[in-house]
Amino acid sequence: MERFFPLLLEVWQQACRNIHIDQSARAIAAVLARRLPLDRLLLRHLDLARGRLETLVDLGSQATGEAAAEHLPREQAERLSAWCAAREVVRGRAEEVAQRLPGLLPPGVAGDVLAGGLVLEGVPIGALVLGASAPAAFASEHEPMLAALLDPFAVAVQNDRMVRELSALREAAEADRASLLARLGRQDISDTVVGAESGLGEVMRRVDLVARADTQVLIFGETGSGKEVVARAIHTRSSRASGPFLRVNCGALPPELIDSELFGHERGSFTGASALRKGWFERADGGTLFLDEVGELSPAVQVRLLRILQDGSFQRVGGQHQLRVDVRVVAATHRDLAAMVSAGRFRADLWYRINVFPIYLPALRERVEDIPAMAAHFALRAAQRLGLAPRLPTPDDLELLRAYPWPGNVRELSAVIERAAILGNGGPLEVAAALGVGALPPPAAAAPSTSTAVAPPKTLDQAACQHIESALTECLGRIEGPFGAARRLGVNPHTLRGRMRRLGIDWRRFRGPSR
Repeated sequence: MERFFPLLLEVWQQACRNIHIDQSARAIAAVLARRLPLDRLLLRHLDLARGRLETLVDLGSQATGEAAAEHLPREQAERLSAWCAAREVVRGRAEEVAQRLPGLLPPGVAGDVLAGGLVLEGVPIGALVLGASAPAAFASEHEPMLAALLDPFAVAVQNDRMVRELSALREAAEADRASLLARLGRQDISDTVVGAESGLGEVMRRVDLVARADTQVLIFGETGSGKEVVARAIHTRSSRASGPFLRVNCGALPPELIDSELFGHERGSFTGASALRKGWFERADGGTLFLDEVGELSPAVQVRLLRILQDGSFQRVGGQHQLRVDVRVVAATHRDLAAMVSAGRFRADLWYRINVFPIYLPALRERVEDIPAMAAHFALRAAQRLGLAPRLPTPDDLELLRAYPWPGNVRELSAVIERAAILGNGGPLEVAAALGVGALPPPAAAAPSTSTAVAPPKTLDQAACQHIESALTECLGRIEGPFGAARRLGVNPHTLRGRMRRLGIDWRRFRGPSR
């Protein structure tokens, strides 16, 4: 056996030098051909869980094209797996080997055969088959050499499998990134923030200050005002920019699954938990986690959130061990958290923990100087998405846009511009028509009321309640459809219903008399 050591060393070098199995197998076959009567080298990968036997490499075969994976009966797959696990070596004619180990050899293998099972960390992963066209070409002295070759070939198969898995993950990540950028209408994730030099100037100055500090941030702002854009700007300007940025809408998480979503769960921890699952915090390790609508979290979840913010430790649902993560949390809300703390609906200690550095994001109606740049940005994005010729808003269009109150903020502006592009059908933007479909009537056109004047709202919730009730009054309680309150407010009907439930608004009070 010692005379084979130089050969084995060269085989190991080739197995580790080439990460793709076809390259490493060809290089190794060239080395083996100098010492063995080798006419064919066959590598097969066994997936016992799915009963599949796949040909990875078939050198010396006359067949053309890639061989498809075979589906073996369960009994044959288990028999072949047991032989691989035993690391046995078989030698003889191909017909004899095929009878002894059904499924090992694909059709067309003839002559003398020397075969052995591939095992890595105790798990059978496949088989190596060496073939010679001459009868009785292999002798008993070749069996120890084949046994020594099984380890480098097992490592080569594992390297190839890992490379393929990483390649698939990278392609999936690139596809997700491209899809996200397409939905955002952006060319790159680091696009500048529209309005950073004007209405959002003070916000961006605070973003630059806190980005380097790696502390907790709380962003206040109305729905649709761009809180996620600001959170992402904090992340991209921080030392965590190379790490993940994940967004969680706390108001959209089902109460019964919120612990599993945030902190993950162990396999078998509850019905349906068929595998271990990492939660949002674990997946954001080394990066930034954006907790949108943090005011919607239940008191029980607030306690567990406080713990992970204090020392970075948590347990998965059903887990027994403390885990630690390094995550920066940027929270956001449209609610008055200070009032919720006073009312006992939000924990004071959590409030102090997340409100280290507050950033107030003004509503779009408070920064009308940003409207021309944002309208142009959304117009170009709509043209790209719809395949239309680029059209920019005219000065008259901009006057209409500045005069509108924008209850849906930036999100509503984006919808209005896209609707104007669709109505224009390749021509000038139909901004007036687009606003006529979704705009609220001016105060002078409102129906006269005999009641006393309503006091201005004191909180964001009160303002939202008055605004939704005004839209429901105009729409006679209708929520969906082209003349529904959701269209007028520029929000999804499901989002509007959820907001109405939280604010205690009953749409039936606004229905007109039945006919």
